[in-house]
Amino acid sequence: MAETQNAHTEVPGGKHVAFPPFNRETFASQLFWLAITFALLYLLMARFALPRVGSIIEARRSKIDSDLAAAAQLKTNAEAAMAAYEKALAEARARAQTIGGETRTKLRAEADEARKALEAALNAKLAEAEKAIGATKAAAMTNVRGIAAEAAAAIVAKLTGSAPADRAVNEAVDAVLKR
Repeated sequence: MAETQNAHTEVPGGKHVAFPPFNRETFASQLFWLAITFALLYLLMARFALPRVGSIIEARRSKIDSDLAAAAQLKTNAEAAMAAYEKALAEARARAQTIGGETRTKLRAEADEARKALEAALNAKLAEAEKAIGATKAAAMTNVRGIAAEAAAAIVAKLTGSAPADRAVNEAVDAVLKR
């Protein structure tokens, strides 16, 4: 069978020895070498590692500061561009309103002009129509007297059986038309 091996701190030969770091006889030399090693590591860190780390941290800090400054500059530029855009937009709106107002005024003037021209033409046609109506009325009125006289004579003849005198019929029609 296999033999189990146990870890012992014994020196071959059976003598029991203390764990070396806890050995009282080597404390002084261990402390001495600890101090020398610490001093060497401190010097190495102070001379080489820490300056490199410090320079990296400073480079990062300066990069962050420059990025923040660039971002602030870009923000300022963006705000200026936005203000210029808003100003241009306001000017364009004002210009559009001015153009719209001018166009509206111009179109109103043209419409008023066209309306006045149409009214003048219609008034002229109306005056001509009134003259024609007046002439037709006057002609009809001259014919009415003759028609009325003939109708009166025919009615009297029908009712009485004899034709009345033309002079009497004309006098009666003239008397009725004067009213």
